[in-house]
Amino acid sequence: MTTKHLHSILEHNRSFVENKEYESYVTGRFPDKKMVVITCMDTRLVELLPKAMNFKNGDVKVIKNAGAIISQPFGSVMRSVMVALYELQAEEVVVVGHHECGMASLNAEVMIQHMRDRGISDEVLATLENSGIRLNKWLRGFDNVEDGVRSTVSLIKNHPLLPPDVPVHGMVIHPTTGALDLVVDGYES
Repeated sequence: MTTKHLHSILEHNRSFVENKEYESYVTGRFPDKKMVVITCMDTRLVELLPKAMNFKNGDVKVIKNAGAIISQPFGSVMRSVMVALYELQAEEVVVVGHHECGMASLNAEVMIQHMRDRGISDEVLATLENSGIRLNKWLRGFDNVEDGVRSTVSLIKNHPLLPPDVPVHGMVIHPTTGALDLVVDGYES
């Protein structure tokens, strides 16, 4: 059974707007610290990562996905990086993975079985495979978070459309303490 939260969100929002609670978050569309951050969608990082990195609303552009991984050089995540750099005045890129990441233990076969369990038919799965979509590859995670960060940094740094003067950094954050480990110093590359 699914818990339904939509109505409570809308009720809270009406109060939020009526009480003008948004006023403390008003900022411009360009990042004050001129950075774009790619990080994981892990719930533990929602408030922790900005606090641990000293970012407030308006400081950076944040892109979140599973594992802070860019797997497609011309996919939507990389397009967002390019928009941030070319149109929204970002000048640096920071990839932030985290310890205890679910993508490190993601098992494609198990996830495909979960899809079946939730109603995705074998016919749909076979059609995707026959169309060239390799679900086992597409759903693959990484063995080591530092290697995952290095791989994403490398994909960005070697992208043919990346301006050559843009530093691309890589870090790993601890999801409990917020401690940051530098994996790639983009100023040294």
